[in-house]
Amino acid sequence: MRRVVAVEFMSLDGVMEDPQWTGGFWHDDIAQYQHDQLFRSDALLLGRVTYEDMAEAWPTMEDTGDFGERMNSLPKHVATATKTDLKWNATPIKGDLAAAVAELKDQEGEDLLIYGSGQLVRSLMSDNLIDEYCLLTFPIVLGKGQRLFDNATDAPALKLADTKVFPSGALALVYQPVG
Repeated sequence: MRRVVAVEFMSLDGVMEDPQWTGGFWHDDIAQYQHDQLFRSDALLLGRVTYEDMAEAWPTMEDTGDFGERMNSLPKHVATATKTDLKWNATPIKGDLAAAVAELKDQEGEDLLIYGSGQLVRSLMSDNLIDEYCLLTFPIVLGKGQRLFDNATDAPALKLADTKVFPSGALALVYQPVG
């Protein structure tokens, strides 16, 4: 059985929107952490907006090495009600989202990795389909923006499973649902 792992870049005040602000904190250790995580996965789950942003950027990026090759070659499952003609090795998730993701989890394979995709994560969270939350928390306060746990009254209880402190002051906080 596969796990769904949600990776979110977050500010100290929980903002996860448009994480271009992470650049000043990027470090080789974070790059290696992300590399290892991507290579433990064999597919991506993405919301439509995140998919569109990534599909526009990743195929044309230069000097991305094996990370870029892996990112570009992995199958992508996209939660979208409007897009049917997807590129970048992607297929739309059809029908009931929770049922489709549960079916993907039941297949043999490695992790199903979600980058960003806040609306998708919140939807899967309410259906208890996320097995791990990897919150890469950066030492910056943004004050406003989309937050992962906004109005998440049905968020599961979480237990801290792992931590990593990076030289830039960023943290990887890994949580798993209790029970």
